[in-house]
Amino acid sequence: MRLISTICLGLLLVTCQPPPTLLEQILDEGTLRVVSRNSPTTYYFGPEGPVGPEYDLASGFAEQLGVELDMTATDSIAELLGAVASGEAHIAAAGLTATEGRWNGITFGPVYRHVTEVLIYRSGQPKPREISDLYGGRLEVAAHSSHARTLQNLRREHPDLTWLEHPSAAEDELLERVSSGAADFTIIDSTSFEASRFFYPDTRRAFQMSEPQPLAWALKGGIDDSLRRQAKMYFATDDARSLIAAIDQRYLQPVEDFDYVGVRTFLRHVDSRLPLYKDIFREAADIINVDWRLLAAIGYQESHWNPEAVSPTGVKGIMMLTQDTAKMMGVSDRENARESIIGGAHYLARVKRKIPDRIPEPDRTWLTLAAYNIGFGHLEDARIITEIQDGDPDSWEEVRANLPLLTQKKWFSRVKRGYARGWAPVHYVDNVRSYYEALIWLTSGEFAEPVSVDAQPDDPVVDDSA
Repeated sequence: MRLISTICLGLLLVTCQPPPTLLEQILDEGTLRVVSRNSPTTYYFGPEGPVGPEYDLASGFAEQLGVELDMTATDSIAELLGAVASGEAHIAAAGLTATEGRWNGITFGPVYRHVTEVLIYRSGQPKPREISDLYGGRLEVAAHSSHARTLQNLRREHPDLTWLEHPSAAEDELLERVSSGAADFTIIDSTSFEASRFFYPDTRRAFQMSEPQPLAWALKGGIDDSLRRQAKMYFATDDARSLIAAIDQRYLQPVEDFDYVGVRTFLRHVDSRLPLYKDIFREAADIINVDWRLLAAIGYQESHWNPEAVSPTGVKGIMMLTQDTAKMMGVSDRENARESIIGGAHYLARVKRKIPDRIPEPDRTWLTLAAYNIGFGHLEDARIITEIQDGDPDSWEEVRANLPLLTQKKWFSRVKRGYARGWAPVHYVDNVRSYYEALIWLTSGEFAEPVSVDAQPDDPVVDDSA
Protein backbone atom coordinates (compact mmCIF):
# COMPACT_ATOMS: atom_id res chain seq x y z
CA MET A 1 0.00 0.00 0.00
CA ARG A 2 2.81 2.40 0.90
CA LEU A 3 4.49 1.63 -2.46
CA ILE A 4 1.27 2.42 -4.34
CA SER A 5 0.89 5.69 -2.43
CA THR A 6 4.45 6.68 -3.25
CA ILE A 7 3.91 5.97 -6.95
CA CYS A 8 0.68 7.96 -6.96
CA LEU A 9 2.36 10.89 -5.21
CA GLY A 10 5.18 10.82 -7.79
CA LEU A 11 2.70 10.84 -10.65
CA LEU A 12 0.86 13.73 -9.05
CA LEU A 13 4.05 15.76 -8.75
CA VAL A 14 4.91 15.10 -12.41
CA THR A 15 1.48 16.12 -13.66
CA CYS A 16 1.52 19.28 -11.56
CA GLN A 17 4.74 20.59 -13.05
CA PRO A 18 4.00 23.55 -15.37
CA PRO A 19 4.91 23.13 -19.06
CA PRO A 20 8.14 24.81 -20.16
CA THR A 21 7.87 28.42 -21.28
CA LEU A 22 8.56 29.40 -24.87
CA LEU A 23 11.94 30.79 -23.83
CA GLU A 24 12.79 27.52 -22.06
CA GLN A 25 11.79 25.56 -25.18
CA ILE A 26 14.10 27.70 -27.34
CA LEU A 27 16.99 27.24 -24.91
CA ASP A 28 16.37 23.50 -24.75
CA GLU A 29 16.13 23.18 -28.53
CA GLY A 30 19.19 25.39 -29.01
CA THR A 31 17.67 27.24 -31.98
CA LEU A 32 15.91 30.59 -32.40
CA ARG A 33 13.62 30.49 -35.45
CA VAL A 34 13.14 33.90 -37.07
CA VAL A 35 11.22 34.77 -40.23
CA SER A 36 11.93 37.94 -42.21
CA ARG A 37 11.62 39.52 -45.64
CA ASN A 38 14.28 39.50 -48.33
CA SER A 39 15.22 43.16 -48.78
CA PRO A 40 18.16 45.54 -48.21
CA THR A 41 16.58 46.81 -44.98
CA THR A 42 15.82 43.41 -43.45
CA TYR A 43 17.66 40.26 -44.56
CA TYR A 44 19.61 39.16 -47.62
CA PHE A 45 22.71 37.21 -48.61
CA GLY A 46 26.00 39.11 -48.74
CA PRO A 47 29.49 37.98 -49.74
CA GLU A 48 30.04 35.88 -46.63
CA GLY A 49 26.45 34.77 -46.04
CA PRO A 50 23.29 36.31 -44.59
CA VAL A 51 23.36 40.00 -43.62
CA GLY A 52 20.95 42.89 -43.16
CA PRO A 53 19.61 45.05 -40.31
CA GLU A 54 17.15 42.48 -39.00
CA TYR A 55 19.63 39.64 -39.42
CA ASP A 56 22.26 41.50 -37.40
CA LEU A 57 19.75 42.25 -34.63
CA ALA A 58 18.46 38.68 -34.54
CA SER A 59 22.01 37.32 -34.52
CA GLY A 60 22.79 39.48 -31.51
CA PHE A 61 19.73 38.20 -29.70
CA ALA A 62 20.52 34.58 -30.50
CA GLU A 63 24.08 35.11 -29.28
CA GLN A 64 22.79 36.55 -26.02
CA LEU A 65 20.56 33.49 -25.58
CA GLY A 66 23.42 31.16 -26.44
CA VAL A 67 21.50 29.45 -29.26
CA GLU A 68 21.80 29.10 -33.02
CA LEU A 69 19.86 31.41 -35.35
CA ASP A 70 17.66 29.84 -38.01
CA MET A 71 16.46 32.69 -40.25
CA THR A 72 14.22 32.30 -43.29
CA ALA A 73 12.43 34.75 -45.55
CA THR A 74 9.01 35.18 -47.11
CA ASP A 75 7.57 38.06 -49.13
CA SER A 76 4.06 37.97 -47.69
CA ILE A 77 3.31 39.87 -44.49
CA ALA A 78 0.42 37.50 -43.89
CA GLU A 79 2.81 34.55 -44.04
CA LEU A 80 5.25 36.33 -41.72
CA LEU A 81 2.67 36.94 -39.02
CA GLY A 82 0.96 33.61 -39.62
CA ALA A 83 4.24 31.74 -39.07
CA VAL A 84 4.62 33.40 -35.65
CA ALA A 85 0.98 32.95 -34.65
CA SER A 86 1.16 29.23 -35.50
CA GLY A 87 4.45 28.70 -33.67
CA GLU A 88 6.37 27.82 -36.84
CA ALA A 89 8.64 30.81 -36.11
CA HIS A 90 9.43 32.37 -32.76
CA ILE A 91 9.88 35.92 -34.08
CA ALA A 92 9.04 37.91 -37.21
CA ALA A 93 11.86 40.43 -37.65
CA ALA A 94 10.97 42.27 -40.82
CA GLY A 95 10.69 46.00 -40.23
CA LEU A 96 7.10 45.64 -39.07
CA THR A 97 5.08 48.56 -37.74
CA ALA A 98 4.09 47.77 -34.16
CA THR A 99 0.31 47.98 -34.40
CA GLU A 100 -1.42 45.83 -31.80
CA GLY A 101 -4.46 44.05 -33.13
CA ARG A 102 -3.32 43.95 -36.76
CA TRP A 103 -3.20 40.14 -36.59
CA ASN A 104 -4.87 37.71 -34.21
CA GLY A 105 -2.47 35.94 -31.88
CA ILE A 106 0.34 38.47 -32.37
CA THR A 107 2.00 40.86 -29.96
CA PHE A 108 5.03 43.11 -30.43
CA GLY A 109 8.33 43.44 -28.65
CA PRO A 110 10.05 46.70 -27.72
CA VAL A 111 10.26 49.47 -30.30
CA TYR A 112 13.77 49.76 -31.75
CA ARG A 113 13.30 52.34 -34.53
CA HIS A 114 10.79 54.81 -35.94
CA VAL A 115 10.06 55.28 -39.64
CA THR A 116 7.80 57.52 -41.68
CA GLU A 117 5.60 56.27 -44.49
CA VAL A 118 6.27 58.21 -47.70
CA LEU A 119 4.49 58.36 -51.05
CA ILE A 120 6.66 57.43 -54.05
CA TYR A 121 6.05 58.48 -57.66
CA ARG A 122 7.96 58.22 -60.92
CA SER A 123 10.42 60.81 -62.14
CA GLY A 124 9.10 62.86 -65.05
CA GLN A 125 5.53 62.73 -63.77
CA PRO A 126 3.80 65.61 -61.93
CA LYS A 127 4.74 65.58 -58.27
CA PRO A 128 1.72 64.85 -56.05
CA ARG A 129 1.21 67.54 -53.42
CA GLU A 130 -1.83 66.21 -51.55
CA ILE A 131 -4.03 63.14 -51.25
CA SER A 132 -6.51 64.35 -53.86
CA ASP A 133 -3.70 64.23 -56.45
CA LEU A 134 -3.82 60.45 -56.13
CA TYR A 135 -7.45 60.17 -57.27
CA GLY A 136 -7.67 58.09 -60.42
CA GLY A 137 -4.04 57.03 -60.27
CA ARG A 138 -2.80 53.46 -59.88
CA LEU A 139 -1.67 53.30 -56.25
CA GLU A 140 -0.27 49.91 -55.17
CA VAL A 141 0.75 48.69 -51.71
CA ALA A 142 1.43 45.38 -49.97
CA ALA A 143 -1.58 43.59 -48.51
CA HIS A 144 -1.83 43.38 -44.70
CA SER A 145 0.75 46.15 -44.42
CA SER A 146 0.68 49.27 -42.27
CA HIS A 147 0.57 51.18 -45.56
CA ALA A 148 -2.75 49.55 -46.45
CA ARG A 149 -4.05 50.40 -42.99
CA THR A 150 -2.99 54.04 -43.49
CA LEU A 151 -4.97 54.18 -46.74
CA GLN A 152 -8.01 52.65 -45.07
CA ASN A 153 -7.90 55.39 -42.45
CA LEU A 154 -7.50 58.09 -45.11
CA ARG A 155 -10.50 56.86 -47.04
CA ARG A 156 -12.79 58.19 -44.29
CA GLU A 157 -11.95 61.72 -45.41
CA HIS A 158 -11.15 60.82 -49.03
CA PRO A 159 -13.86 58.43 -50.28
CA ASP A 160 -12.58 58.73 -53.87
CA LEU A 161 -9.18 57.31 -52.90
CA THR A 162 -8.59 53.87 -54.45
CA TRP A 163 -5.66 51.47 -54.41
CA LEU A 164 -4.59 47.91 -55.16
CA GLU A 165 -3.20 45.57 -52.49
CA HIS A 166 -0.67 42.92 -53.61
CA PRO A 167 -0.82 39.72 -51.53
CA SER A 168 2.93 39.06 -51.69
CA ALA A 169 4.66 42.04 -53.29
CA ALA A 170 7.94 43.04 -51.65
CA GLU A 171 9.02 46.66 -51.32
CA ASP A 172 11.54 46.44 -54.15
CA GLU A 173 8.89 44.93 -56.44
CA LEU A 174 6.56 47.85 -55.74
CA LEU A 175 9.38 50.34 -56.40
CA GLU A 176 10.16 48.54 -59.65
CA ARG A 177 6.53 48.81 -60.73
CA VAL A 178 6.55 52.56 -60.13
CA SER A 179 9.95 52.95 -61.79
CA SER A 180 8.80 51.06 -64.90
CA GLY A 181 5.43 52.82 -65.12
CA ALA A 182 3.35 49.75 -64.28
CA ALA A 183 2.09 51.67 -61.23
CA ASP A 184 1.78 55.39 -60.61
CA PHE A 185 2.39 55.44 -56.86
CA THR A 186 3.34 53.29 -53.92
CA ILE A 187 3.92 53.81 -50.21
CA ILE A 188 7.14 52.69 -48.55
CA ASP A 189 8.93 53.32 -45.26
CA SER A 190 11.42 56.18 -45.36
CA THR A 191 14.41 54.04 -44.40
CA SER A 192 13.52 51.43 -47.03
CA PHE A 193 13.40 54.09 -49.72
CA GLU A 194 16.80 55.50 -48.75
CA ALA A 195 18.31 52.02 -48.81
CA SER A 196 16.66 50.94 -52.08
CA ARG A 197 16.58 54.00 -54.30
CA PHE A 198 20.07 53.29 -55.62
CA PHE A 199 18.43 50.47 -57.60
CA TYR A 200 15.42 52.53 -58.72
CA PRO A 201 16.81 55.92 -59.77
CA ASP A 202 13.59 56.90 -61.55
CA THR A 203 11.59 56.96 -58.32
CA ARG A 204 11.03 60.08 -56.22
CA ARG A 205 9.64 60.88 -52.78
CA ALA A 206 6.47 63.03 -52.85
CA PHE A 207 5.30 63.63 -49.28
CA GLN A 208 4.86 61.95 -45.91
CA MET A 209 1.83 59.73 -45.49
CA SER A 210 2.11 59.34 -41.73
CA GLU A 211 3.71 60.53 -38.55
CA PRO A 212 6.74 58.51 -37.37
CA GLN A 213 5.72 54.89 -36.85
CA PRO A 214 7.32 52.46 -34.36
CA LEU A 215 9.05 49.31 -35.61
CA ALA A 216 9.27 46.15 -33.50
CA TRP A 217 9.54 42.39 -33.73
CA ALA A 218 6.31 40.41 -33.86
CA LEU A 219 5.93 37.55 -31.35
CA LYS A 220 3.21 35.09 -30.47
CA GLY A 221 0.64 36.57 -28.12
CA GLY A 222 -0.85 34.94 -25.03
CA ILE A 223 -0.06 34.55 -21.36
CA ASP A 224 3.44 33.18 -22.04
CA ASP A 225 5.44 36.38 -22.49
CA SER A 226 8.81 34.89 -21.54
CA LEU A 227 10.36 35.52 -24.97
CA ARG A 228 8.96 39.04 -25.15
CA ARG A 229 10.41 39.89 -21.74
CA GLN A 230 13.79 38.49 -22.78
CA ALA A 231 13.70 40.55 -25.99
CA LYS A 232 12.91 43.64 -23.94
CA MET A 233 15.96 42.98 -21.77
CA TYR A 234 18.09 42.49 -24.91
CA PHE A 235 17.10 45.78 -26.53
CA ALA A 236 17.78 47.60 -23.24
CA THR A 237 21.45 46.55 -23.20
CA ASP A 238 24.32 48.82 -24.23
CA ASP A 239 25.44 46.15 -26.71
CA ALA A 240 22.09 46.24 -28.49
CA ARG A 241 22.05 50.04 -28.61
CA SER A 242 25.57 50.07 -30.06
CA LEU A 243 24.55 47.43 -32.58
CA ILE A 244 21.53 49.47 -33.71
CA ALA A 245 23.76 52.53 -34.19
CA ALA A 246 26.19 50.46 -36.27
CA ILE A 247 23.30 49.02 -38.31
CA ASP A 248 21.95 52.50 -39.03
CA GLN A 249 25.35 53.61 -40.28
CA ARG A 250 26.01 50.52 -42.36
CA TYR A 251 22.63 49.90 -43.99
CA LEU A 252 20.27 52.83 -43.51
CA GLN A 253 22.34 55.99 -43.82
CA PRO A 254 20.74 58.27 -46.45
CA VAL A 255 22.63 58.62 -49.70
CA GLU A 256 24.06 62.13 -49.97
CA ASP A 257 24.43 63.90 -53.32
CA PHE A 258 22.51 61.08 -55.00
CA ASP A 259 23.46 60.93 -58.69
CA TYR A 260 20.46 59.59 -60.60
CA VAL A 261 22.20 59.71 -63.97
CA GLY A 262 25.21 57.87 -62.55
CA VAL A 263 23.04 55.18 -61.01
CA ARG A 264 21.19 54.57 -64.27
CA THR A 265 24.51 54.24 -66.04
CA PHE A 266 25.81 51.82 -63.40
CA LEU A 267 22.75 49.58 -63.67
CA ARG A 268 23.01 49.60 -67.45
CA HIS A 269 26.69 48.65 -67.27
CA VAL A 270 25.91 45.82 -64.83
CA ASP A 271 23.83 44.28 -67.62
CA SER A 272 26.02 45.14 -70.61
CA ARG A 273 29.64 45.25 -69.43
CA LEU A 274 30.01 43.27 -66.21
CA PRO A 275 29.21 39.87 -67.80
CA LEU A 276 32.25 40.33 -70.08
CA TYR A 277 34.67 40.53 -67.13
CA LYS A 278 32.87 38.77 -64.29
CA ASP A 279 34.87 35.53 -64.64
CA ILE A 280 38.14 37.48 -64.61
CA PHE A 281 37.13 39.33 -61.44
CA ARG A 282 36.33 35.93 -59.89
CA GLU A 283 39.70 34.53 -60.95
CA ALA A 284 41.57 37.51 -59.50
CA ALA A 285 39.51 37.45 -56.31
CA ASP A 286 40.37 33.78 -55.75
CA ILE A 287 44.08 34.62 -56.02
CA ILE A 288 44.04 37.26 -53.28
CA ASN A 289 41.17 35.84 -51.19
CA VAL A 290 38.56 38.62 -51.46
CA ASP A 291 35.01 38.88 -52.71
CA TRP A 292 34.99 39.33 -56.49
CA ARG A 293 32.36 42.02 -56.14
CA LEU A 294 34.81 44.22 -54.23
CA LEU A 295 37.27 44.01 -57.12
CA ALA A 296 34.43 44.67 -59.56
CA ALA A 297 33.39 47.73 -57.55
CA ILE A 298 36.96 49.06 -57.67
CA GLY A 299 37.07 48.40 -61.40
CA TYR A 300 33.84 50.29 -61.93
CA GLN A 301 35.01 53.25 -59.88
CA GLU A 302 38.26 53.33 -61.85
CA SER A 303 37.01 52.90 -65.42
CA HIS A 304 33.32 51.95 -65.55
CA TRP A 305 34.63 48.55 -66.71
CA ASN A 306 36.12 50.05 -69.85
CA PRO A 307 39.40 48.26 -70.78
CA GLU A 308 40.36 51.13 -73.11
CA ALA A 309 39.89 53.89 -70.53
CA VAL A 310 42.74 56.43 -70.37
CA SER A 311 43.05 59.34 -67.93
CA PRO A 312 44.70 62.70 -68.68
CA THR A 313 47.61 61.57 -66.48
CA GLY A 314 48.18 58.43 -68.54
CA VAL A 315 46.75 55.70 -66.30
CA LYS A 316 44.99 53.05 -68.35
CA GLY A 317 42.70 50.05 -68.39
CA ILE A 318 39.90 48.65 -66.29
CA MET A 319 41.88 49.09 -63.07
CA MET A 320 43.55 52.32 -64.32
CA LEU A 321 47.10 51.29 -63.52
CA THR A 322 50.07 53.63 -63.80
CA GLN A 323 53.05 52.51 -65.85
CA ASP A 324 55.10 51.97 -62.70
CA THR A 325 52.40 49.94 -60.98
CA ALA A 326 51.81 47.86 -64.10
CA LYS A 327 55.52 47.10 -64.36
CA MET A 328 55.69 46.26 -60.67
CA MET A 329 52.77 43.82 -61.03
CA GLY A 330 54.06 42.23 -64.24
CA VAL A 331 51.39 43.76 -66.49
CA SER A 332 52.70 44.16 -70.04
CA ASP A 333 49.47 45.42 -71.62
CA ARG A 334 47.36 47.68 -69.41
CA GLU A 335 44.48 47.61 -71.90
CA ASN A 336 44.26 43.83 -71.68
CA ALA A 337 41.31 43.25 -69.34
CA ARG A 338 42.65 40.11 -67.68
CA GLU A 339 46.13 41.54 -67.11
CA SER A 340 44.71 44.77 -65.73
CA ILE A 341 42.27 43.11 -63.32
CA ILE A 342 44.74 40.55 -62.00
CA GLY A 343 47.47 43.19 -61.75
CA GLY A 344 45.14 45.50 -59.85
CA ALA A 345 44.18 42.68 -57.52
CA HIS A 346 47.83 41.94 -56.73
CA TYR A 347 48.47 45.61 -56.04
CA LEU A 348 45.43 45.77 -53.73
CA ALA A 349 46.80 42.77 -51.81
CA ARG A 350 50.21 44.44 -51.56
CA VAL A 351 48.65 47.56 -50.07
CA LYS A 352 46.53 45.55 -47.65
CA ARG A 353 49.59 43.75 -46.30
CA LYS A 354 50.85 47.13 -45.07
CA ILE A 355 47.70 47.75 -43.02
CA PRO A 356 48.19 46.40 -39.48
CA ASP A 357 46.71 42.94 -38.98
CA ARG A 358 45.20 44.01 -35.66
CA ILE A 359 42.65 46.22 -37.43
CA PRO A 360 39.40 44.28 -37.76
CA GLU A 361 37.20 44.09 -40.82
CA PRO A 362 35.63 45.93 -42.47
CA ASP A 363 37.81 48.88 -41.33
CA ARG A 364 40.96 47.19 -42.64
CA THR A 365 39.45 46.92 -46.11
CA TRP A 366 38.25 50.55 -46.19
CA LEU A 367 41.67 51.77 -45.02
CA THR A 368 43.24 49.62 -47.73
CA LEU A 369 41.06 51.23 -50.38
CA ALA A 370 42.02 54.70 -49.14
CA ALA A 371 45.70 53.78 -49.34
CA TYR A 372 45.13 52.23 -52.79
CA ASN A 373 43.81 55.61 -53.91
CA ILE A 374 46.03 58.17 -52.16
CA GLY A 375 49.08 56.11 -51.21
CA PHE A 376 49.93 54.32 -47.99
CA GLY A 377 52.13 57.16 -46.74
CA HIS A 378 49.37 59.78 -46.89
CA LEU A 379 46.99 57.37 -45.20
CA GLU A 380 49.54 56.97 -42.41
CA ASP A 381 49.71 60.77 -42.09
CA ALA A 382 45.92 60.90 -41.69
CA ARG A 383 46.11 58.18 -39.06
CA ILE A 384 48.78 60.19 -37.20
CA ILE A 385 46.54 63.27 -37.30
CA THR A 386 43.74 61.13 -35.92
CA GLU A 387 46.00 60.10 -33.02
CA ILE A 388 46.99 63.73 -32.41
CA GLN A 389 43.30 64.48 -31.98
CA ASP A 390 42.93 61.59 -29.51
CA GLY A 391 41.02 59.55 -32.07
CA ASP A 392 41.29 55.91 -33.07
CA PRO A 393 43.70 55.51 -36.01
CA ASP A 394 42.33 52.00 -36.62
CA SER A 395 38.78 53.28 -37.20
CA TRP A 396 37.96 54.08 -40.81
CA GLU A 397 35.21 56.52 -39.82
CA GLU A 398 37.60 58.54 -37.65
CA VAL A 399 40.41 58.48 -40.21
CA ARG A 400 37.88 59.36 -42.92
CA ALA A 401 36.95 62.50 -40.98
CA ASN A 402 40.61 63.56 -40.79
CA LEU A 403 41.83 62.78 -44.32
CA PRO A 404 40.57 66.15 -45.66
CA LEU A 405 42.85 67.89 -43.12
CA LEU A 406 45.76 66.93 -45.38
CA THR A 407 44.71 69.90 -47.53
CA GLN A 408 45.25 72.35 -44.64
CA LYS A 409 48.76 73.67 -44.04
CA LYS A 410 48.40 73.75 -40.26
CA TRP A 411 47.91 69.99 -40.41
CA PHE A 412 49.91 68.70 -43.38
CA SER A 413 52.93 70.65 -42.14
CA ARG A 414 52.93 68.44 -39.04
CA VAL A 415 53.20 65.12 -40.86
CA LYS A 416 55.91 63.50 -42.96
CA ARG A 417 54.53 63.56 -46.49
CA GLY A 418 52.84 66.95 -46.51
CA TYR A 419 49.95 68.08 -48.66
CA ALA A 420 47.55 65.60 -50.22
CA ARG A 421 44.11 65.80 -51.83
CA GLY A 422 42.53 64.34 -48.74
CA TRP A 423 38.99 64.51 -50.06
CA ALA A 424 39.86 62.18 -52.95
CA PRO A 425 40.18 58.94 -50.92
CA VAL A 426 37.05 59.83 -48.94
CA HIS A 427 34.97 60.04 -52.12
CA TYR A 428 36.80 57.06 -53.59
CA VAL A 429 36.03 54.73 -50.69
CA ASP A 430 32.44 55.99 -50.42
CA ASN A 431 31.85 55.31 -54.10
CA VAL A 432 33.47 51.86 -54.05
CA ARG A 433 31.39 50.94 -51.00
CA SER A 434 28.21 52.06 -52.76
CA TYR A 435 29.00 50.01 -55.86
CA TYR A 436 30.05 47.06 -53.71
CA GLU A 437 26.83 47.09 -51.68
CA ALA A 438 24.84 47.42 -54.90
CA LEU A 439 26.61 44.45 -56.47
CA ILE A 440 26.03 42.39 -53.32
CA TRP A 441 22.32 43.07 -53.53
CA LEU A 442 22.09 42.62 -57.31
CA THR A 443 23.89 39.26 -57.05
CA SER A 444 22.29 38.21 -53.76
CA GLY A 445 22.97 34.55 -53.03
CA GLU A 446 26.38 34.45 -54.71
CA PHE A 447 29.18 33.72 -52.24
CA ALA A 448 32.84 34.50 -52.36
CA GLU A 449 34.99 31.37 -52.45
CA PRO A 450 38.11 32.30 -50.48
CA VAL A 451 41.33 30.42 -51.00
CA SER A 452 44.43 30.19 -48.87
CA VAL A 453 46.61 32.37 -51.08
CA ASP A 454 46.70 36.06 -50.04
CA ALA A 455 48.98 37.22 -52.85
CA GLN A 456 51.79 35.87 -54.96
CA PRO A 457 54.81 35.42 -52.67
CA ASP A 458 57.25 36.55 -55.31
CA ASP A 459 55.72 39.98 -55.81
CA PRO A 460 58.57 42.51 -55.87
CA VAL A 461 58.72 44.80 -52.87
CA VAL A 462 58.72 48.44 -53.92
CA ASP A 463 58.45 51.54 -51.71
CA ASP A 464 55.14 52.99 -52.92
CA SER A 465 54.36 54.79 -49.67
CA ALA A 466 54.38 58.31 -51.07
